[in-house]
Amino acid sequence: MALTDRKAELEPTVNNSVIMHINYCEQGQAMPELCRKAVGWGFDGIEFRLRRTALQESPEAYLDLIARSAETAGLAEILFGVPTADLTLPDAAARAEEIAGCIRFYEMARARLQNKFSMANAGAGFVRNPDKTVTFEEFERNGSGCATEQHWQWAVDGYRMIGEALARLGVRLAFETHMGYLHDTPPASAQLVDRIARPNVGVNLDYGNIVYFKKSYPLAETITTLGPRIFYTHLKNSMALPWGGRIRTELGGGDINHREYLRLLKDAGFTGPIGIEAPRPGDRESFAKPDLEYIRAVMRDLG
Repeated sequence: MALTDRKAELEPTVNNSVIMHINYCEQGQAMPELCRKAVGWGFDGIEFRLRRTALQESPEAYLDLIARSAETAGLAEILFGVPTADLTLPDAAARAEEIAGCIRFYEMARARLQNKFSMANAGAGFVRNPDKTVTFEEFERNGSGCATEQHWQWAVDGYRMIGEALARLGVRLAFETHMGYLHDTPPASAQLVDRIARPNVGVNLDYGNIVYFKKSYPLAETITTLGPRIFYTHLKNSMALPWGGRIRTELGGGDINHREYLRLLKDAGFTGPIGIEAPRPGDRESFAKPDLEYIRAVMRDLG
């Protein structure tokens, strides 16, 4: 395959499609039902997990069910998210199996879903502080805040292999900015992607996670830091409480101004999919339509 042809395959095929994270419909909804609902509400696609932990099913059966349900519902785009290959494991054979299993899954997904599947959201495995007195909620002291050079090298070596396999499939990979991972902050995410140095490996900017860090990472600065590495974005919102901590809110009602967020992404030339999440408890289906209507209205206003 010519280099220009491969580059074309790796370009986003949909201009700012809106993706429903599966956490809107993980309360017992059957696969055909949740695909129909996502299309009916107006989503372009769904981000699924690599497996459903509550069910005993083979990857083949899981993917076949997604493929049938998506086709019947008319779903245009399928993404897959965590769990992906955990490359924090100290045993080299275990890491190799994680890499091989991840690649096998993506190969099966591409074979069944064809061009519906072109983006994978990734997590390289949690890095916990060896000091057992450090809680997970001390985000600055976990993830990139406590990672050793060995952790970095394991992730770089493994995801180079995964990235190359995905490039052959015409699929891009985006590391989610998420607490507890190497790729938790904007600078750490940029460092990981730059060290992997594969054109189809980038970042899923989830600013809704970044606001939980004590250190401030202003939105404009974050988007400038990550720049063209941003392949995908997750949107969710929360509000700081006067006595500490945060409470999750609807997309338009928290501290994150998603109008400014999307304007900055647009100005930066971002053309990838926009994923929205429902991390709040309760009837998550009831959040889906108003969250989507809000984001669509902002996108229309921004042109």
